[in-house]
Amino acid sequence: MTENDPSAHDPAAPRHPETGRQAAQGGWPGSSYGEQAQPESGGAPQYSEPSYHAVTGADPSYGAQHANPWSAQGAQMPSGQNPQSVYPPPNPYGQPGTAVYDAAPPQPKRSGGKLLAGVALVALLVGGIAGGTVGYLTGGTSGPVTNALNAPKPAQQTGNAPAGTVEAVAQKLSPSVVELQVSGQQGAGEGSGFILSTDGYILTNNHVVEVAANGGQIQAVFQDGRKAAAKVVGRDPTTDIAVVKVSGVGNLTPVELGRSDDLRVGQSVVAIGSPFELAGTVTSGIVSSLHRPVRAGGSTGDQTTVMDAVQTDAAINPGNSGGPLANMAGQVIGINSAIYSPQSASGSGQGGSEGGNVGIGFAIPIDQARRTADTIIKTGQAVQTFIGAQVKDAPQGGAELGAISPGSPAEKAGLKAGDVVVKIDDRAIDKADTLVAAVRTRAPDEKATFTLADGRTVEVTLGGQPVQPN
Repeated sequence: MTENDPSAHDPAAPRHPETGRQAAQGGWPGSSYGEQAQPESGGAPQYSEPSYHAVTGADPSYGAQHANPWSAQGAQMPSGQNPQSVYPPPNPYGQPGTAVYDAAPPQPKRSGGKLLAGVALVALLVGGIAGGTVGYLTGGTSGPVTNALNAPKPAQQTGNAPAGTVEAVAQKLSPSVVELQVSGQQGAGEGSGFILSTDGYILTNNHVVEVAANGGQIQAVFQDGRKAAAKVVGRDPTTDIAVVKVSGVGNLTPVELGRSDDLRVGQSVVAIGSPFELAGTVTSGIVSSLHRPVRAGGSTGDQTTVMDAVQTDAAINPGNSGGPLANMAGQVIGINSAIYSPQSASGSGQGGSEGGNVGIGFAIPIDQARRTADTIIKTGQAVQTFIGAQVKDAPQGGAELGAISPGSPAEKAGLKAGDVVVKIDDRAIDKADTLVAAVRTRAPDEKATFTLADGRTVEVTLGGQPVQPN
C-alpha cells in the first residue's frame, strides 16, 4: 500500500465503534464525519414602522377618533376603543409629511446544534472533574473560617446625599411631584405633575387632564400619601401644557425651575413620575438631543401639537407624562411628554405598537412651559405664538408657505404664498414641523429674521392669539 492508496489506513485514523475498522477518506457512510453542513435558508428580515406615543396613563378624548402618532395612553378605555390612539388632525400651518424610521432586525444565525451541545457537555464534565479534584486536594486543609453572615452590619447612612448626584436630585424634587388620577365620560387614567406654588398650582400636560376637563374628576396624590381634588385652571392643546389647582392642602413644596435655553447635549438629567401607576419613580439619563420637532398630545380640534422637544434617554413610560425632567442641581428643565415606540414586527398600525421605553423620550422645554403656565394662571387662558400662514414641507427642503391670513404677522412682514423658509435667525429649517416648533417656542411680539430659499431675509414680528381648548 502506498501513501496515495485510498485503502491505506492511518494508524491514527478513527475506528468504527462496532467493527473496529478505520474509516476511509471521507468517513463512514451516514456518519457526521466528512459531511458538509448545509446552511438553512432564513426568511427575509421583517421591517417595522415606528409610532410615537404620549407617555401618560390618561385617555383623553382626542385619542378615540383621531390617530395621534404621539399619543399612547395607558388608560382604561371603553370596550372597542384602542387607548394607544393616533392623532393626525390638520396642522394650522399646513400638512407636513410624516417621518418614518425603519428598523431591520438581524436574523438569528443557525448553527449545528449537536456540535454546540457536545461542546457544552464536555465543558460541564470537565468542570465537574476539576471541581472534584480541587475539593479532594483542599478538603483536608485547616484554617480560620470567615462567614459574611456573622459580620456586623455597616454603619447606617446618615446625612444628605452628595450634591450633583441622582440621589440628591431625588431627595430635593420628589416631594414636589404628584400623581394625577383622572376620570371623565370618555375614560380614566393617570399621569404626573409637579407643584408650582405653595397655594396649590400644579403644572402638567394637557393630554393628562383633557379627559377630565369638561365635568370630569382629577385627584392629586402627594408623596406623603395625602390626596386632594384638583380643578383645571387652563390648558393649551397646541403646546400640550395645562395647569390644575388643588385646595385644602398645606405645606406644599414648589419645585425650582431651571432654564432650557442653555442645555447641552450629553449633560445628565433625572426624570420623576408615575409610570404604570408606580408613583415616585426616579430614572436618570442624559440630554440626547435638542430642538427636536415632535408632535405630541393634542385634542379633538383641528390644531396639531408640535413642541420643540428636549430628547432624553432617561427611562420614561406611560404615566410619566407631566412629570419633571431635571438637571443635576434639581432644577426642572422640561416636562416629560412623549416617547418613541417602535411597532412590533408582527403588528401594524396601533395593534402592533409597543408603548414601553426604548430610550427615546421627549420633554417640553421649561422656558416655553413657564411662559404658558404664567399666562394661564394670570388670565385662565393660554396664548399661542403664530405668524398667520399655512405651511407644508418643501420638495427641496425647508418649509413652504401656503395661504397667508389677512392682517397677520406674515402679511405685515411681506411674506407670500410659495415662499420657502430655510432659516429662522441662526436655526436651520428643514421641514414644516421645524418651522412650527421654532415659532411656538418663542414669545409673542418677539422679532425673528426669516431667511428664504431665494436668499432674501425678512424680519417678522411674531403674533399672539388666545387658545380656545375644546
